[in-house]
Amino acid sequence: MRSLFSSPVWGAYWRLARFDRPVGILLLLWPTLWGLWLAAQGLPDLPRLAVFVAGTVLMRAAGCVLNDLADRRFDGSVARTANRGLATGEVSVVGSLLFALALLLASASLLIFLNDLAQQFALVAAFTAAAYPYFKRFFPMPQAVLGVAFGFGIPMAFADTLGQVPPIAWVLWLGNVAWSIAYDTAYAMVDRDDDLRLGLRSSAITFGSYDVLAVSVCQAVMLASLAALPLSFHLGLPYAMGWVAASAYSVVLLRRLRSRSRQDSFYVFVASHRVGGLIWAGLAIDFGLQLLF
Repeated sequence: MRSLFSSPVWGAYWRLARFDRPVGILLLLWPTLWGLWLAAQGLPDLPRLAVFVAGTVLMRAAGCVLNDLADRRFDGSVARTANRGLATGEVSVVGSLLFALALLLASASLLIFLNDLAQQFALVAAFTAAAYPYFKRFFPMPQAVLGVAFGFGIPMAFADTLGQVPPIAWVLWLGNVAWSIAYDTAYAMVDRDDDLRLGLRSSAITFGSYDVLAVSVCQAVMLASLAALPLSFHLGLPYAMGWVAASAYSVVLLRRLRSRSRQDSFYVFVASHRVGGLIWAGLAIDFGLQLLF
C-alpha cells in the first residue's frame, strides 16, 4: 500500500484541491480584492488582506475536494474530468474527506481574525459552496448557486472593514453573481454533451442555443454594476481605463465563445479571470494615485 507521505500521493491531493490550476483562485480572488480596495479606499490593512487571500485559497481548495467527492460517480464518464483522482482511484474517499476537513478547519481558523458580521457571511458562503454540487442533480441553473457563494468575499470585505455592508456592495455582489454565471456557463459548455447523457443540469443546457447570448447578457450586467462604482466612490480616469479594457477583453472572449467548441469554451473560462484583474488594476492605480496626490 502506498505510503500516505509518499510524493505521488501528495501530488494527487495537490491536484485534487486544484492547486495546480490557480485560475479558480483568481476568479474568486479578484472580486474579493475589489471589495477590500473599495471598502478601505485603496489602502486595505495588510493583516486583513493576508487573511482574505488565505481564506480564498483554502475555501476554493476545500470546495474543489467536496465537489469531486459529490461527483465521483460521474467524473469518470465525463471527458474533462475522467482523470481526476477520485474518478481514477488515485486517492481514496476517506482520504479525500479527511483532506477536505483539514482545509475547512484551516479556513475556519481564519474566522477569529474577522468581526461577527463577516463571520456570518463566511458561514453562508461555505454552506452554499458545499451545497453547489448537489444542485447539479435537479436545479436548472446550478452556476447561479456557485455565483452566490463566489461573491460573498465582497460583502465580507465591506463588513470586516467598515462594520456594515452598504448598498453599492450588494450591487457589486449581484454583478459578480452574473459574472460567475457567465464564465461558468462557458465552462459548462465544455461538458454539455456529457452532462446531457448523464442527466445532470447546467446553465449551458438550460440556455441551449441561447447560451452565448445569455453569457453576453450576464457579462453586461457585471460590467454595468462596475460602471456604477464611480457614483459611490471617487474614481477617475485610471478606473475608467481599466473598465474599458475589461469590457473590450470581454468582447474578445465572447467572439471566441461563438464557436461553441470545447477548446474555445474552456479557453474563455480560463481567460475570464483577466477581466477581473483589469478591473482591480484600474481600482488599485486610481486609489494609489489619489493617495499619492
